[in-house]
Amino acid sequence: MERSNLLRPGNDFAGGDGKLTAAEIRRRFIAREPGPDRGAVASRGDHELNPGMLPLEEPRAAAVLVPLVDRAPELTILLTQRTQHLARHAGQIAFPGGRVEEGDADVVAAALRETEEEIGLDRRHIEPLGQLDRYITRTGFTVTPVVGIVSPPFELKLDPREVADSFEVPLSFILDPANRQRHSAEYQGVARYFYAFPYGERYIWGATAGMLVNLAELLAN
Repeated sequence: MERSNLLRPGNDFAGGDGKLTAAEIRRRFIAREPGPDRGAVASRGDHELNPGMLPLEEPRAAAVLVPLVDRAPELTILLTQRTQHLARHAGQIAFPGGRVEEGDADVVAAALRETEEEIGLDRRHIEPLGQLDRYITRTGFTVTPVVGIVSPPFELKLDPREVADSFEVPLSFILDPANRQRHSAEYQGVARYFYAFPYGERYIWGATAGMLVNLAELLAN
């Protein structure tokens, strides 16, 4: 197991307790890009830690919501656990999201639609801020992570066909360099490397962890 270093958030965009606020995250995204529809850079993916790794098939467009819940005393990240019977990524920790469909106006619309379908989170509670870098997965998706501030109170209604559970992780946990790890596992006789954030009994890894690393890097600069 290898742990990577990550900068801690500076006081210029943290609250009095050193934790990021929703207002400061909005400011960072406004400064970074003119709006939530600006395209992200397709530079991230499973290949970052595994040079030469290519998607198993032609990548298809997908979008996920990275929901930052504006709770007191600090923001949290809302995540889901997929059901065990799914053909892809069964049982894994994920963001709500899925394929971009023909009827979606853009990746933001796709992420909001998928979020409503998967966990029943009404889009009126979500303020899209912008996008992280697109993430290319080994399983054949080019995923655009759409970051949004979620305003409580809200109710969730999980789709039992896709989502087994939902939970929240403090944003500060993801920003803490002690919690960001790099693990490896053997697949078809080859060592494959991936990021992971063990959190209690939860094990956040793979593409979801890679996108969280991207978020942490953005907020740490």
